[in-house]
Amino acid sequence: MESLLKKQGFICDMDGVLYHGNRILPGVPEFVKWLYDQNKDFMFLTNASGRSPKELQQKLERMGLEIDESHFYTSAMATAKFVSTQSPGCTAYVIGEPGLYNALYSAGITINDIDPDYVIVGETNNYNYESICLAVNLVLNGAKLIGTNSDITGPSEHGIIPACRALMAPIELSTGKKAYFVGKPNPLMMRSCLRRLGVHSENAVIIGDRMDTDIISGIESGLDTVLVLSGVTSREDLDYYPYSPRLVLDSVAEIPAAFSGY
Repeated sequence: MESLLKKQGFICDMDGVLYHGNRILPGVPEFVKWLYDQNKDFMFLTNASGRSPKELQQKLERMGLEIDESHFYTSAMATAKFVSTQSPGCTAYVIGEPGLYNALYSAGITINDIDPDYVIVGETNNYNYESICLAVNLVLNGAKLIGTNSDITGPSEHGIIPACRALMAPIELSTGKKAYFVGKPNPLMMRSCLRRLGVHSENAVIIGDRMDTDIISGIESGLDTVLVLSGVTSREDLDYYPYSPRLVLDSVAEIPAAFSGY
């Protein structure tokens, strides 16, 4: 814990770490206050692509947390950065929510459903057979296939729902082409996040509730790793993975509490 408290950069997952749905988790306000009081560089990271940083800021504001939107980074933003770096000024056909569209527009990528350079898929409630068919034909005609993240399922107010990789599956199966997924656990997203923080990986930590995205991406990117048990992973689940986090906590509430004890 003492090593963790000395880190300068904190990258934190959101759902399961900061909140469940629309309910803030106990101890999170104290943790956020500690980050500010100790002048830590921090970023709240999410594989969800549907919301913009401003919308995420407003979500937490409704829960009572005042955090500047510059502290949020999404898989949509990482995807937009990757695609714009690969092919500046390119075009894309997009299956996704406004957060993904906004990130792509901000990176200079325009929408094209005739002959795009890319087909980009993120989570959306507007997923339908017509959009799948169009995406399949565009990929068969040469468009490159990109996914915002490789999550198969995700949480919702009504239970588990299909996420990006599940939505991508019909397109991959129909075209025989494999998508490239940008979000966690791809180290690309972690490195982009570290550059935004201006902190070296050796002086940074990732705090998450999922072994298969948060913890593995931290290990592969050279970050310190902290698993919190306030989300989807239990202590018993650790036996199913060939790798381990350095530290396991019940929640982020333990961090400011430990600091006050030193």
